[in-house]
Amino acid sequence: MLQQKTALEKLMDERKSVRKYEPGVTIPRETIQHILEQATSAPSSSNLQPWRFLVIDDQEQKKELRIAGFNQAQIETSSAIIAVLGDNEMYKNAKQINDLNVELGYMPRDIADMMISNSESAYSNFSEIERTNIAHLDVGLISMQIVLLAKDMGYETVIMGGFDKVAFAKKYELPANELPMILIAIGKAAVPARNSSRLPFEQIIRFSK
Repeated sequence: MLQQKTALEKLMDERKSVRKYEPGVTIPRETIQHILEQATSAPSSSNLQPWRFLVIDDQEQKKELRIAGFNQAQIETSSAIIAVLGDNEMYKNAKQINDLNVELGYMPRDIADMMISNSESAYSNFSEIERTNIAHLDVGLISMQIVLLAKDMGYETVIMGGFDKVAFAKKYELPANELPMILIAIGKAAVPARNSSRLPFEQIIRFSK
């Protein structure tokens, strides 16, 4: 007998990619800040938290950004675009993060020092491509949390990976270590989102022998 779905399961089912938004809807910046702050509970490699956010909620800037976004209408019509950037020099934050863990009583000093040393040593020796791949994974994790939190607060979203990342970085004068990876449109749906099928579960799971 199937169990009744939990609130989280229902939320996951109800979240859909929405591409048609009600124009002119404003989301308070405090609301967006709350969503992003709560989303930072996402896991990340060595807890280095390589995500950075750039929120574009000015209508003229969204209109300009639509060009770099391959003319996707939702970039202009949504309430805001959340650009999720990946810091491929994430290891440089190891000391700040782990010192704070000690200050908050989350770990003893000797463990924090070991974490700092290991992170700085290992990640600084990774290639830029390897660190960028790690940042991509972590950005994906936090992006999922962002869209679920947004849905829980009554907003719709769509995640976009297809945009001119070079043009975006140039327009917003991003430092070389901050790479634009994902754009998230957020707003109120103009029309209900389509449902979408999933592959049969037995096709995508197997247990090791």
